[in-house]
Amino acid sequence: MTAFIDHVMVDVTAGNGGNGCVAFRREKFIPRGGPNGGDGGKGGNVIIQASRRIGTLVDLRYQKTYQAENGGPGQGSSRTGKSGQDTMILVPPGTIVKDARTGKICGELLEDGTSCVVAA
Repeated sequence: MTAFIDHVMVDVTAGNGGNGCVAFRREKFIPRGGPNGGDGGKGGNVIIQASRRIGTLVDLRYQKTYQAENGGPGQGSSRTGKSGQDTMILVPPGTIVKDARTGKICGELLEDGTSCVVAA
């Protein structure tokens, strides 16, 4: 039997965006071809989602930090870097998400499938 945990504090961090690429186009018959470096990829978000399969916050008691994946660097030929994966945290319906620093309510996840982005 697991303990009933109804209050936890976790640390969440969104992924950083990737670095852009500095590259210049060089072709034989195109003088001063110009820049063609790509932008870095978007960092991932941390999302909290309500799921009726979860009954308590006991899983969040043991894992205190969550971080989304960073974006990939840009490449030459105007290619954008790979975007980072989002991190999903599942909680039971009826969960209230608050910012620990300000005490502001970020979201109320009352029904199955509702979600809120806590780190973008």
